[in-house]
Amino acid sequence: MTDVAIEQTKTVLIVDDSRVSRMMARQYILHLQPGWNVVEAGTGEESLDKARAALPDLVLMDVNMPGMGGIAAAEQLRRLSSTLPISLLTANVQSATRERAEALGLGFMEKPITEARIAQLLALAGG
Repeated sequence: MTDVAIEQTKTVLIVDDSRVSRMMARQYILHLQPGWNVVEAGTGEESLDKARAALPDLVLMDVNMPGMGGIAAAEQLRRLSSTLPISLLTANVQSATRERAEALGLGFMEKPITEARIAQLLALAGG
């Protein structure tokens, strides 16, 4: 009998108030990993509920959103799971944002969203 590797389906949570950004990220993820699940949230608050329900393997988080911003949401997600890979994907490239991300153990990637950047982020979840 031969051993057959079974590819594990991963779940990625995309959090961005821009529907277009979420659609682009979804498209790139599914092009690179067609069997993966993609869950979307438009606010930081919604991301907490979606993360509890979906148990993602990776979170891509925008920083500037109405209501709870991405860093505050990432802090709360970090409390739920200290090992969950969370990466900020943002146009906010100020050094204070980068330093806060580093202090929280978050990844940091600049927008615009590209397939190459998404591929780098997917590597965090084993893709």
